Amino acid sequence: MNYPADKREYFKSLFISDTPLIDVRAEIEYEQGSFPTSINLPILNTRERHEVGIRYKEQGQESAETLGNELVSGDIRTSRTAAWLSFIDEHENAALYCFRGGRRSQIASQWLTESGRSIERIAGGYKDMRNYLLSQFEDLPALMIISGKTGVGKTELLLQITNAIDLEGRANHRGSAFGRHIDPQPSQINFENLVAVDLLKIKETSGTKPVFLEDEGRLIGRVHLPSALQAKMKEAPIVLLEDSTENRVVRIFDEYIVRQWRQYERNFLASAYNAFSDYLETAIDAIRKRLGGAGHKVVRGLLDKALSAQQSGDFEQHKLWIHTLLEDYYDPMYSYQLEKKGDRIRFRGSMEEILHWTEQQRMR
Repeated sequence: MNYPADKREYFKSLFISDTPLIDVRAEIEYEQGSFPTSINLPILNTRERHEVGIRYKEQGQESAETLGNELVSGDIRTSRTAAWLSFIDEHENAALYCFRGGRRSQIASQWLTESGRSIERIAGGYKDMRNYLLSQFEDLPALMIISGKTGVGKTELLLQITNAIDLEGRANHRGSAFGRHIDPQPSQINFENLVAVDLLKIKETSGTKPVFLEDEGRLIGRVHLPSALQAKMKEAPIVLLEDSTENRVVRIFDEYIVRQWRQYERNFLASAYNAFSDYLETAIDAIRKRLGGAGHKVVRGLLDKALSAQQSGDFEQHKLWIHTLLEDYYDPMYSYQLEKKGDRIRFRGSMEEILHWTEQQRMR
């Protein structure tokens, strides 16, 4: 999308400064996609918007606006205006938008003015801001990929690098069969918006320095990487993180068993064990074909024993199936994939060595 320079700069300033945003679209629109700093305070809720839409198709714009004013009048108008005013009181630099920057945001701004307050209204609305963020994937900076075997701590490393984006964090998924969290993933649109804002901020602060990303496939859980980003990641140079199998087992055990179990305890209470067992068993069964029948039977048997021991307070047996899964499944798969990427490796080493190397690159 080729916006005038001043409009591009305006949108960039909104997102880089984390401007608080009032989204007056209906709930159903907001749920499909929104921006990181927005709050949904509709002028027409989903039901009302539907009714107005039907009236517009049958009788035209004037009749539709009349119905909208009837639906949102009296106490309802007062309540919705009060919600906007309350948000503005807490965020003096707030801005307001609807889908295209049209009648809904215009009327909301008018009501606020009549209440003695003014607010910046974003021309072009959600549609133009969304297209602007999508354009960030057409103008990508240089990339550097953090790769390494499962459990080496790629995300841990990434979070210590200044000019890095945690794609798995943005996707709320750890990118494997065992990767789902209790909280749901964002919508595809919200994931793209989050990553695009990250790109904007890094380009603003890091100039031409490469952006570090973790090595990912097309999908992270149920969200997918934008195609342009996927293509550039496949060609980008690689930094290879290395660690011992023993350390990797401990790291996976801590993240996927100990910490995950605490989340299940907090969220599922009395049913935590059943929910946690289902999470692990479903993940193992999801890779049954790749493990092969015999391999799956071995790992599933070790998992069942570990879950049984866990009921008596012994979590350590989970390390047995984790170790087996690494050696028999994840490591061979990773070695096969790495063979095709060997010419892209620029540096390899431990977490400390890579952090030192990246700092040297940043200072150049």
